[in-house]
Order: sequence, then C-alpha cells, then structure tokens
Amino acid sequence: MAGRCSRRGCCPLNEENGRLALLAALLAVYLVCGAAVFSAIEQPKEQEAQRRWLQTKGNFSRRYNISGAELSRFLRDYEQANVAGVRVDETRPRWDFTGSFYFVGTVVSTI
Repeated sequence: MAGRCSRRGCCPLNEENGRLALLAALLAVYLVCGAAVFSAIEQPKEQEAQRRWLQTKGNFSRRYNISGAELSRFLRDYEQANVAGVRVDETRPRWDFTGSFYFVGTVVSTI
C-alpha cells in the first residue's frame, strides 16, 4: 500500500502511464489530421465522379428509354450479384482450384 501512494496522495499517473497517455493523445491527433487531409484531397474527386456517374446514368436512361428507378434497381441487383461472386464473363469460375489456392496462400501469408 505504501508503494501505491505518494506524498501528494494516490495518483495512478506515474511516468510510464503519462508517456502512454501522451502517446495515445499524439496518435489521436495524428489520425484526426490525417483524416482531415485525406478528406480534403479526396472529397472533391469523389463528388466529381458522382456527378459524372449521375450524368452517364441519366443519358443511358434516356437513350434506351428506361426509367431511372428501373435502371437503379437493375444496377443494385448487379452489385449484389457481383459481391456474391457472380462474374459477368463466364470464362472461369472465381472459386476454381487456382483461385482457391491463391486465396489460401494470401490468408496464410497474412496471418
């Protein structure tokens, strides 16, 4: 009990804990600054890409006389199929032996 308390009273912030707290604070500041810089650089590009995509989608919709809602539904279904592993080109399945071997090698080397 005598080792835990100093003359100033019980204070859990010794030199080691202080360094850890300072390091955590500096890391938090570094992350916040990095996020601000990344956002400032990437956000205008993302907005421009979104604007171009909406223009392309609108042009396609008008050209082929498809409603915007119908086209959006089709694209959403396509995205879900793509995430599930369905490929547009049917030349080779994604999970054949070669693809599976590559995946296992990646997992093992990462872990």
